[in-house]
Parts: sequence; C-alpha cells; structure tokens
Amino acid sequence: MENHPAVQMLETELGSDFLKADIRTPKRIIVSIKPGAILRSAEYLHKVAGFRFIIASALHTRNGFEIHYHFSRDQEGLILNLHVVLDAVEPRIESLSNMFSASNWIEREIHELFGIDFLNHPNQEKLISEGNWAEDVFPYRKKFKSATES
Repeated sequence: MENHPAVQMLETELGSDFLKADIRTPKRIIVSIKPGAILRSAEYLHKVAGFRFIIASALHTRNGFEIHYHFSRDQEGLILNLHVVLDAVEPRIESLSNMFSASNWIEREIHELFGIDFLNHPNQEKLISEGNWAEDVFPYRKKFKSATES
C-alpha cells in the first residue's frame, strides 16, 4: 500500500479495481483505477472520505482516452485525481452527473470534443457546437501514426 491515508483507504475499498497511486506531493495524488470502478470510487471519496468533486479533464493518447476526475478535500488543501484509461475504439464510462450535478456540463463537453460516451447521462446533447459539427467530428481526437508509418 501507498503511504498516504487517503490512498490506503481507497485501495482497501476498491481491492483489485485499484491499479496504482502516484503521490506527487503530500497535497497532490493521482490514483489509477479500472473504469468500471468510477461510481464506487467517486461515491466513496465523497461520502466516506470527505472529498468534493471539482471537475474532470480528458486527453487522447496512443493508449486510448484518459479521464482525470479531480477531487478536493479543501480543509487540507488536498487534491486527489481518479485516473481512468478508456478503450480507444469505443470509449465509454458511467456518468457521475447523477451523483454530482457539477459533472453534467463537463461530461457534455468531453463527449462533444472527444466522443467519449457517458453512460446514463441525463442529457448528452451538444453544448459547444450547437449542432454545427457533423455527428462523427470530435475535434480533440488525435490521429496517431502507427509504428510502421513514417
């Protein structure tokens, strides 16, 4: 187990769904989890460990799509990110919008810009483009060259 109490609690709660922790500083922690554990992890951080949801951010890498869910325990100045890696072809994950209303808009933005589906989201309609982009246009997706391309 890692040596930070918040990490130890989360690792105990998640078991095999906990992948690793990166303690950047005593106030900045990244915990990688399996995507299927996002609801349980977020609920645990909020209801048991006293964290609040701040925002989520996404990026497209050679390995697929990554989402960082940023949580804060304000009284300590502690930021903990839940990090997930999603499938490159069909990226999808459960929505946190039914747990945190603050996640509603950022999930819509991520969906529109990256094409990541948030399962059980109450309203995944376009937010930024107002429907002006083609259905299969996701401007933040990258086109990676394969290892054999020059």
